[in-house]
Amino acid sequence: MAFSKVVIVSLLVSLLLLNLVEAADETVSGNVAQGSTYGKIDCGGSCAARCRLSSRPRLCKRACGTCCERCNCVPPGTAGNQEVCPCYAKMTTHGGKRKCP
Repeated sequence: MAFSKVVIVSLLVSLLLLNLVEAADETVSGNVAQGSTYGKIDCGGSCAARCRLSSRPRLCKRACGTCCERCNCVPPGTAGNQEVCPCYAKMTTHGGKRKCP
């Protein structure tokens, strides 16, 4: 009887640890720098967050969407932080201005 209780408790502890490891793995993969090779990011959501304070949100989202599709990266925040996404920061228009908001 005592042996079966030990087996059941150790099985439950093992399942709990496995669940914690999987949760930690999902958290780490969700926090991987945007633009990684782990998959495409949600450009619509990222650009909506980036452009939410823009005076021209539709134009901002369109430009941001183009940059995001090409670079698979959108800097955090509503402005600045360009160093997080070098590809995003280097894109320019034909006139030499920064393309990405």
